[in-house]
Amino acid sequence: MDDRPPIDEDQEAWLPEVSGDGYGLSVDLVFAVQDALERDDSETVRVLVEDVHSADLADLLESLGREERLAFVRIMGNRLDTEALSYLDDSVLADVIVELEPKKLAKSLSELASDDAVEVLEELDEEVRHRIISALPQAYRTLIEESLTFPEDSAGRLMQREVVVVPASWTVGETIDYMRAAEQLPDDFYDLYIVDPKHRPLGWAPLSRVLRTRRPVKLTEIMEEDMKTIPVDMDQEEVAYVFRQYGLFSAPVLDDAGRIVGVITVDDVVHIIDEEAEEDLMKLGGVSEIDIFSDFKNTTRARGSWLLVNLFTAVVASMVIGLFEATIEQVVALAVLMPIVASMGGNAGTQTLTVAVRAIAMKDLTAANAKRFVGKEVLVGLFNGLVFAVLTGAVAWLWFGAPAIGAIIAAAMVINMLVAGLSGTLIPLGLERIGVDPAVASSVFLTTVTDVVGFFAFLGLAALFLL
Repeated sequence: MDDRPPIDEDQEAWLPEVSGDGYGLSVDLVFAVQDALERDDSETVRVLVEDVHSADLADLLESLGREERLAFVRIMGNRLDTEALSYLDDSVLADVIVELEPKKLAKSLSELASDDAVEVLEELDEEVRHRIISALPQAYRTLIEESLTFPEDSAGRLMQREVVVVPASWTVGETIDYMRAAEQLPDDFYDLYIVDPKHRPLGWAPLSRVLRTRRPVKLTEIMEEDMKTIPVDMDQEEVAYVFRQYGLFSAPVLDDAGRIVGVITVDDVVHIIDEEAEEDLMKLGGVSEIDIFSDFKNTTRARGSWLLVNLFTAVVASMVIGLFEATIEQVVALAVLMPIVASMGGNAGTQTLTVAVRAIAMKDLTAANAKRFVGKEVLVGLFNGLVFAVLTGAVAWLWFGAPAIGAIIAAAMVINMLVAGLSGTLIPLGLERIGVDPAVASSVFLTTVTDVVGFFAFLGLAALFLL
C-alpha cells in the first residue's frame, strides 16, 4: 500500500524537476528542499523527493548543510530510501545513521543486496555496526558478518553474496524453471555459473544464451569454460583491472578451496574505478577524499600533516639558497630570477609525474616499457628545456642588460627541466618497486629535487661565472 501524501494539481505545477537534462540532481530541487526545511514543511519535503533516484538522493543529502541534513532524515523517517546510503560519502553517512533507529535501519538493509548492505555497514564505528547487525534476520546476518571478515578493499568486501549457481547435470529447461520459482535470487544478474557437487565452477553461460536455447539441451553443452575468476582476497584495484582488461559484466569470487562464494558485477567495479582514480588524484594533492564534506577541524588536521612535510622540503631548498648568500648579495638580479627556474622545473616534473602515477595505477607502465617511457620523458624535458631556455635567457638579458645572466638562467633551465623529466618518471617507478604508493609520496620527493637542483644549478653557475 502506498502511504505517500497525495499531490494535488496546484502542488504538482510548481514542483521542480529532479534534473534539467534528465541526469543528476537539479539545483532548483536542492533549493526547494532547503526552503521547505526552513519552513518545517514536512509534507512538501516528502513530495519533492518521492521520485528521486537513490544516487540523486545521496547527492541531495551531501548538498545540504549538516543541520538541514539531520532535519531531512528526521522528516523522512522510515520513508528514507535506504539504498541511497550506499552512495553517500563516509562522513555524511555517519551523520545520517545517527538519526535512524537501528531496528528499522536493519529491516531496510535486509532488503538490499548484500554488497550494498556491507558497503553501508563497513563505514560505521564498531558499536553502531554491532547494534544494526544484531537486528538483522539470522540468515542475512550470517552473510553480512562473513563478508565483513574479509580484508577492507578486497573482493570479499566488494562481492554480492547472492549468486546464481546451477549443477552441471541440469538442462536449460530445469534451469529456467528454477529461476522462475526461486525467491532468493538477486534482482539483477547477467550470467549463470555451472558448478560441480563441491560448488567449484566448471563454466558459465550468459542469460541471453540460456533463453535462446531449447529446454532439453544440457547446460554443459552451451557453457563457456574459459572463465575469469576472482580470489576472495584480491585487492579491489586488481579486480577493477581484471574487469577493464577483459570487458567483464560479472565474475565469480572463489574462496581458498576454489568454491564460489559470491559474484562481483560491473556496476560495483565502475564505482571502484572512480574511487581509485579519485583517491590517486587526492593523494597527489595531499588532501583526502572527504575534504569537501568533513568539518573545519578534520580538514585542517588532515591538510596540516601534509603541509608539515612540505615545510621540511622547503627548508632544504632554502638551505641550498643560503649556500650562495654572498653571490645573491653581489648580484641582486639572481634573487629575482631564481624562482623562475625552480617553478618551471616543478611544473614540468608534475606533468610527467601525473602521467606516470596514473599509468602505474592503470598497469600501462610496467617493467616491460619503463625504459622507453623514461627515455621519452627525458627527451621531452630536454626539448622543452631548450625552448624555454631561449625564451627566459632572452628576457633576462633584455631585463637586466647582462648577457651573462641570460646565458646562466638558460643553462640552469635546461638542467632543471631535464632533471624534472627524469625525476618525474624514476621517483614513482622507484617507490612502486619498493612497495610504497607512488601517489602518496612522489610529489614531495619531486618538489624537493626540482627546487634543490634548480637553485643549485642557477646559483652555482652564477657563482662560477659572475664572481
